[in-house]
Parts: sequence; structure tokens; C-alpha cells
Amino acid sequence: MSDTLSSVSCSTDTLIDSAKTTLKTQGQALMGLAERIDTQFSDAVNMALNCRGRVIICGMGKSGIVGKKIAATLASTGTPSFFMHPGEAFHGDLGMVHPDDLLILISYSGETEEVIRLLPSLKSFGNQSIAIVGNSQSTLAKHCDSVLDIAIDREVCPNNLAPTTSTTMTIAMGDALAVALMQCRDFQPQDFARFHPGGSLGRKLLTRVRDLMHKDNLPFCTPDTSLQEAIAVMTKGRKGVVLVKEDERLVGIFTDGDLRRSMLHDAAGMLTKTMAELMTANPKTISQETMIVEAEERMLRDKITLLVAVDDAKNVVGLLEIYDR
Repeated sequence: MSDTLSSVSCSTDTLIDSAKTTLKTQGQALMGLAERIDTQFSDAVNMALNCRGRVIICGMGKSGIVGKKIAATLASTGTPSFFMHPGEAFHGDLGMVHPDDLLILISYSGETEEVIRLLPSLKSFGNQSIAIVGNSQSTLAKHCDSVLDIAIDREVCPNNLAPTTSTTMTIAMGDALAVALMQCRDFQPQDFARFHPGGSLGRKLLTRVRDLMHKDNLPFCTPDTSLQEAIAVMTKGRKGVVLVKEDERLVGIFTDGDLRRSMLHDAAGMLTKTMAELMTANPKTISQETMIVEAEERMLRDKITLLVAVDDAKNVVGLLEIYDR
């Protein structure tokens, strides 16, 4: 590569062939890794299952970057975990390590200095450790309780230098550990949602109508309420609707849309009418315990922007608007 920046281009066919070769090579390496899985893997999973502390991931450089992803995946799937930088650990962050913690140490060569020099301290603390390495005879492998061998023939990098296939193997091994732990713990979508309350799955599995509905100052009136009075209630409620109740039972609903349609139909005559004559009887309601995604799907399907929320006794407890999404 020249020191001087210059315009470089490759043909479309060359680029497509390069991508296909990279992906196929990575896929073949993964298949080879799958064939080599043995009891060391089950030992590692059982160590994590029986860990009374946290699972701490440690790695340098690209291994560290992948290690952060593994720690995040474990933490979000029921295994308390965090990443510890080996350099920072050697200068004080080892104070974060408790004897009950399990260490996963990542080094493809198994000889990364920053990781190796932590071994005496970890041994003195009494921590169990798992090595993810490409050399099962390396220093790191020899000093860990379980060894996950991710050896490859070569990197997909044209120069066999940049960590490419090896990091793919590392991240795949981390995913394999996380999935196995999820299966052992019977980790369900509801559990996943608890750790992802802000995501779409968290919204789908955790948020109910009662969490988003309007509860205060609901605009109620009675069947004999005049249109003029109803408009005043609707204006005060700021929801574009009045709920018509009789003997504490919801009997109808009157919206600003109903108001406009009534005015177009009989502008003069409607002024003398009551809610009993103008309301929509038996309005659609929804249980406050309904999941919000289900409620929104129903509103979109029925082409309505508002639903009356009720409790188990069918008492009105709130109003849900579709623009709450």
C-alpha cells in the first residue's frame, strides 16, 4: 500500500468473489470448530452454571473487543458478567475480582503478556478459569481449568495477519456458551425482556395497557347530558371524547368525530339532543391487562385511535390512544 493516498477501485466481480470467499472460509472454519467440541465445553458450561459470583471476561486487543461482546451477551441472557481489561487489571482493577468469580481469559496465541501475568494473582485468589485459545499447549491453556480450543488453519486475511477468522471463532464460542447456559437455565423470552425493557421485545412482553393509558380526569357524562354540556366536558378532558355512564356502567361514547358528523347531518337539530341520542352505544373496550402490542394491533385493524380500558369488573379505568406508541 502506497504512503500516498490515491484512488483505488476494484471490479464488481472481484469484490463479490472476495466476499463469497471470506464468508465461505469463515463458514468452513465454524463447521470444523463444531466438530471439535468435546467435554471441555461441557466442563466450561458447568463451571459457569455453578459460579456463585460473576463471569469476568478478559482479553487484549481484538480479543478484548470480542470479549466485551461475549460479556454483554452473557449478561443479557441470565449470566451476570462484565469485561475486565487485562492491562487495567494489572494496575488495580483486580480489586473487582471476588474469589467466587469465574474468569474467561481470551488469547488466540495463549501467550498474550497482559493476560498471562494475571495468572499468579488469579491462582492466589482461588478463581476458576476458562481459556479460549488457538493453542491448547500454550501457557494460558496449561494454567486454566477448562480449555476451549478455537484453532484455525489460517486467517482469512490475505496476509494471514489480521485477526479475522480467529475472532469469528472466538465470538462463536462465546455465543455457544451463552446459548448452552440459556438452555440449562430454561431462559425464556420473558426473562430476556426483563433485561431489555427499552427494546421492542421488552415492549412486547412487558408493557400492558395499564402502563400507557390515561387514568386521570377521565371525561364522564350521563345519557341525559346535553350536547353543550358534553362539549364542555370533552374540552376539559382534552381527549376528544366523552364517556357516557349510567349507574356506573359504560353505555356509550361520543367523540369529536361524532360531533363533526352530527353537525354535517343536522346542525340545527342536534343542539337540542342529549348524549342518549348522539352517543355510540356499547363502545369497544379493552382490558387494562392486555399487552400493549396486542392493543395497538387491534386499534390499527379496527381503524380506531382510542380504546376505553376496563378492569376485571368492567369498570372504566382509563383511555388508550394509539399515538401513545
